[in-house]
Amino acid sequence: MSETTRQPESLRESLRAFRDPRVETVFLLGIASGMPWVLFGSAMSAWLVEAGLTRTAIGVFGIVGGVYAMNFLWAPLLDGLRLPGLGRLGRRRGWIAAMQLVLLVMTLGMTQVDPSQGLFWTSLVALGIATAGATMDVAIDAYRIDVIPRHEQGAISHGAAAATAGWWTGYSLTGALAFLVSGETDWSWSHIYGLLALVWLPLLLVTLRAPEPPSHALPNERAVRQPLLWLWQTYWPPFREYFVRNGIKLGLAILAFIILFKLGEAFLGRMSIVFYKQVGYSDTQIGTFSKLFGWVVTIVFAVVASVFNARFGIIRGLIIGGLAMGATNLLFSLIALVGPESWLFAVAVMLDNFTGAYSTVAFVAFISFLTSHAFSATQYALMASLGNLGRTLLASPSGAVVDWMGGNWALFFLLTSLMVLPALLLLLWIARRLREHLADAAAASQLKL
Repeated sequence: MSETTRQPESLRESLRAFRDPRVETVFLLGIASGMPWVLFGSAMSAWLVEAGLTRTAIGVFGIVGGVYAMNFLWAPLLDGLRLPGLGRLGRRRGWIAAMQLVLLVMTLGMTQVDPSQGLFWTSLVALGIATAGATMDVAIDAYRIDVIPRHEQGAISHGAAAATAGWWTGYSLTGALAFLVSGETDWSWSHIYGLLALVWLPLLLVTLRAPEPPSHALPNERAVRQPLLWLWQTYWPPFREYFVRNGIKLGLAILAFIILFKLGEAFLGRMSIVFYKQVGYSDTQIGTFSKLFGWVVTIVFAVVASVFNARFGIIRGLIIGGLAMGATNLLFSLIALVGPESWLFAVAVMLDNFTGAYSTVAFVAFISFLTSHAFSATQYALMASLGNLGRTLLASPSGAVVDWMGGNWALFFLLTSLMVLPALLLLLWIARRLREHLADAAAASQLKL
C-alpha cells in the first residue's frame, strides 16, 4: 500500500510499535533528559523554601533554566562537530555521554553548597546543571529524530510518546526519591543531591550501549580548516532551510505558537512545589502524589496520546490537549479554596499529568514533524528552546504575580488556565496555512489538517 493511501494504524499496531528497540532507547534517553529539571527545579524549589527565600526570589531563581530557551545558539555545533575522544561513540552519543559526565560532576557540586549561606554559588552550580542538561537535550532530540525516518507512518508520534514518558520518568522518579528521602529521614538536601548523583551512572551506561543513528554529512574538511567559513556553513543553512520551506510568515507564526502553547503550564509548574508546601502538603505527600502517582498516569496517557495522534492527527491532538490542559488548572484553584485534601490532590495530579502528557506528545510530534533531518539538532533545538522559553524565562515572574495578587492562589491558577487560548487561536490559522504548504499528501495525512 502506498504512503498516500495507507490507513491509520490499528490499536494493536500502535502498541506493538513500543517494542521497537529504537523507541525503547528513546524512552531510556528521555529519563536522562528529565532529571536535570529535578536538580535545578522541583528539588531546588523545596530546598529554597526551607532556606527561607520568598516566592518572588524562588520564581526568579528559575531563570537559570533559561539556557533551555537559548540552546539553539550552540545547537549547530552538535550538528557540525564530533567531540575528541568521546566522538568515537558517534556524533550524537558522544555529545550525550559528555554532558552526562558533566552533570554527574555538577550534581556532586550541589553537595558542597548551601543556598541559605551562599545563594550565588548555589545559583552558579544550578546554572551549570541547566546548561549541560540543555545541551544534552539537543543531542537526545537529534538522536530521536535521526533514528526514526520520517516515512514511517505513526513512528513520529510513538517516538514523541517514548520521549515524553521517559522525560516524566526521569523527572518524577528522581523527584519522588528526593522528596520521600527528605520526608522520611533527617537527610539534608546536600546529602540527597549526593544520592541523586549516583543515578547518572546507569544513565551513562544506557548511552554507551545505545546504537548510533545514521549520520548526515558534516561540514567539509576545507571548511573546518577555515573557522569563519565553517561557522557560516554550520549556522546559516539550518535557519535558511526552515524559512525557505515554510515561508517567513508561517515560520514566524509556528515559532510564536510554540512559545505560547505551554505558557500557562509553565507558570503553574514553576510555583507548584511552593504552592503544595504553603497550602499544607508534606514532602511525603508531594513525593507520593505529585511524583510517583503522577508518573504512572503520565506513562499511561503518553501511550494513549501517541495512539490518538497516529490515528487521528497531531493538530487535533494539540487542540484537545490544549483545552484539557487549561481546564485542569482550575483544579488547583479548588485546592487553594478548600485546603490540603489528599483525595483532591490525587485527582488534580492525575488529571494534570493526563492533560500534560497528552498535550506534550502532540507538541513534540508537531515540532519533530516540522524538523529537517539534515539539520535535526539545530532546527529541533530552535523550536524546543522556544517552547522552553515559557517554562523558564517567561515564567520567572510567576512568584511575583502571586505576590501581586496578594497570595491569591485560586486567582493565579485561573489566570494560568486562560493562557492557552491565544496559542490555540493561532494554531487554527497555522493549520490552514500548512495545508497549502504541504503538497505531499502523505505528510498532510500525518497532521490530519
